[in-house]
Amino acid sequence: MLDFFAIFSKGGIVLWCFQGAGVTESFTGPVNALIRSVILQERSGNNSFTHNALSLKYKLDNEFELVFVVGFQKILTLTYVDKFIDDVQLHFRDRYKNELELRGALKFLLHNFEFGDDFHQLLREAEESSRAKATVSMRTFNESQKSQKTVKSMIETKDGDKSKEQGGKKSKNAKKEVETRVDQPKASPQTASKRTVENGFEALTQVEIIEKNRAKFISKQLGGGKPEKTSKSPKPLKPKGKVKRVWDLGGKNLGELDYSGTNGDNSIDAQNQDKETPVDPLIQVDSMKGDLRGVDYESSDEEEDDDDDDDEEEEEEVEEKKKRVVVANTNKKGAKKGGFGGMFGMLKGLVGSKNLTEDDMMPVLDKMRDHLIAKNVAAEISSQLCDSVAKKLEGKVMGTFTTVASTVKQSLQDSLVQILQPKRRVDILRDVLEARSQRKPFVITFCGVNGVGKSTNLAKISYWLIENGFTVLIAACDTFRAGAVEQLRTHQRRLNSLHPPEKHGGRSAVELFEKGYGKDAAGIAMEAIAFARNQGFEVVLIDTAGRMQDNAPLMTALAKLIAVNNPDLVLFVGEALVGNEAVDQLVKFNQALADHSKTDKARLIDGIVLTKFDTIDDKVGAAISMTYITGQPIVFVGTGQTYSDLRSLNARAVVSALMKA
Repeated sequence: MLDFFAIFSKGGIVLWCFQGAGVTESFTGPVNALIRSVILQERSGNNSFTHNALSLKYKLDNEFELVFVVGFQKILTLTYVDKFIDDVQLHFRDRYKNELELRGALKFLLHNFEFGDDFHQLLREAEESSRAKATVSMRTFNESQKSQKTVKSMIETKDGDKSKEQGGKKSKNAKKEVETRVDQPKASPQTASKRTVENGFEALTQVEIIEKNRAKFISKQLGGGKPEKTSKSPKPLKPKGKVKRVWDLGGKNLGELDYSGTNGDNSIDAQNQDKETPVDPLIQVDSMKGDLRGVDYESSDEEEDDDDDDDEEEEEEVEEKKKRVVVANTNKKGAKKGGFGGMFGMLKGLVGSKNLTEDDMMPVLDKMRDHLIAKNVAAEISSQLCDSVAKKLEGKVMGTFTTVASTVKQSLQDSLVQILQPKRRVDILRDVLEARSQRKPFVITFCGVNGVGKSTNLAKISYWLIENGFTVLIAACDTFRAGAVEQLRTHQRRLNSLHPPEKHGGRSAVELFEKGYGKDAAGIAMEAIAFARNQGFEVVLIDTAGRMQDNAPLMTALAKLIAVNNPDLVLFVGEALVGNEAVDQLVKFNQALADHSKTDKARLIDGIVLTKFDTIDDKVGAAISMTYITGQPIVFVGTGQTYSDLRSLNARAVVSALMKA
């Protein structure tokens, strides 16, 4: 069932591999594609990868820097693969943990070991468990609930209640009648036979009814009328006014305890206090701060107070306050002098020599995800990036003086730099020189949505190419928008004025090839390429009409232009202002080019030109979204309105701006 299973280190050393019977192709091709497209591109958030007719599942072991990969045919549905690869990883770790820690991957390769028997045993157990779960017998009709239903159980009475055989619920009135019937004396055997059934319950007999009415009459006569109904809810009592507190051991003269008549220190009651009673200064100070604890100004006579308990509680509160004051002063002194308190607070957030778990990283990753979304990264891309970082760090051993937040942040920065430096690097100057050696022009096609600045950035790239000594032919293939040809003609005149013909052997550095409006764009591009080949132009820049990604007829025309002329480079021009929209545009442009391509290998977008980069400050998340969704590099960045406002992307500068708080 499995085509192959491989265990290798992140350095590229294959430790162990298994190849299924009858499999002739080597597993190196699919594994190398997985490494290039997923592991090196920081796209390990999803643990599956498809390569041609194979489906690959992989598991990262970050503690020992190992990768476990299993491959099988895409048409198969193997439900046990995820659990199987986890079991193999745990078993391999547990068995060879000491060797991996002491020797490392390279020295471990020289160690003679046999993992094949354990692997086949785990595979058999996984297949048997999957087979046992799959063979679930269907219930017979007699075992189903439908077979228990009868015609009698589906008959309803007049009141809408089902019969007693159906097991319906009893009504409240029926419950009351049953409870009353329990209190009554038992009926004689003669009267018991005369019981009737009403609404599914037995009714009272005639004798029981007479006894019940007699009991009601007697209770009515003894009570002198109708029994009084108890109120369902007691009426709220009126609030009482303030009443003098009555002390149990207060002495004979109760007037001495009345402080309502006088105020201040000159009162008679204050002078009559015991002068020998010690006064705690802490109580006096605290009594003037905030709310007084334990004082209820609305207590009634029904409340009973215990003086001894109050005194004990007050003493305990005073002791606790003293302890809090001492601890607070100690912490302040330690923080000022750099003592143990300040050092302990600094060391509290440090984690030393522990394996990172997902629970440790989730609070930090949630904050990072919100931060990326605020910096204009698409929400879906932000989640995938954080999931990739979590899988990259899970199980990794941290340093002694390293926090979880700093580790996660550093790993995310490295991932973002790796994303902005994709596997394919576009070097236009080198490619133009190679095309010139083959005596053919280098063709670049510009595409994108409306109003992103395709024509303006085409002119900037023309200026850059002319500065490097190449001749340029601009093909006006935007035959739809009014003024598109005139805009390119204006750029041509300005560029030629900046670079007169004397600098280029008496010929113009830039020329415009146009056939007017309403013509077929693919035909105009083909004629422009032929004209450039005959006239010796080194670069052909094809300007296309702006179109929305949902416009099927225009997307079909763009796919036709690319398929017929087969340009050397297809650049997508997008704005740096958009976030989630950039993902939608790129996905649908690529999908349209793939759907409308008539060849087996569809021609997709090769690079990105990011415009209006000077208007977003540090919200540069669109660059991450565009590069992540396509896997293609950002070739140029537009930073202004003049011809010289064209830059190459500095990945580390972009990531630094993105991570800035």
